[in-house]
Amino acid sequence: MTQAQTGASLRLIKKYPNRRLYDTRTSTYITLADVKQLVLANEEFQVVDAKSGEDLTRSILLQIILEEESGGMPMFSSNMLSQIIRFYGHAMQGIMGSYLEKNIQAFMEIQQRMAEQSKGLYGSQFGPEAWAQFMNVQTPMLQNMMNNYIDQSKNLFVQMQDQMQDQTRAMFSTFPFTPGGTQGPGRK
Repeated sequence: MTQAQTGASLRLIKKYPNRRLYDTRTSTYITLADVKQLVLANEEFQVVDAKSGEDLTRSILLQIILEEESGGMPMFSSNMLSQIIRFYGHAMQGIMGSYLEKNIQAFMEIQQRMAEQSKGLYGSQFGPEAWAQFMNVQTPMLQNMMNNYIDQSKNLFVQMQDQMQDQTRAMFSTFPFTPGGTQGPGRK
């Protein structure tokens, strides 16, 4: 994907062999911190290798995450990162990525809705400091709500899996083989 393909709204950043990032819109060199600010500002951008044109956007975003995780309060526990790594190469890898993306989107929508509701209740009096205090008080409730959401999702998935298994058994019950892949006596 190039800037010409997506229109003028896409900001093109070139990464040079010396590891420097060049913002073609501002004609200046930028840092990972500047790229992070683009993300926070919801600015659409693409990072490409200046020589080969290879898309490096994901790599740069992962570097930003690594820096954030190395700093003060990491978001991901070692256990969670280990579990994510185990999904690479697994049959469920594609589903896991989609699942995480949809859950993060749902979480963002919940966060946005809470912010809108607080503005409706408190107007412009509810500044960043008040919002931070509000969230500190609400964090246990939100964690409980998210845990309930995950439990419900898990239970729904298990129910769906059981239904699929029952339907599969019913569908294959007319075939002359035994469950579990074992063959009857005397058969090879």
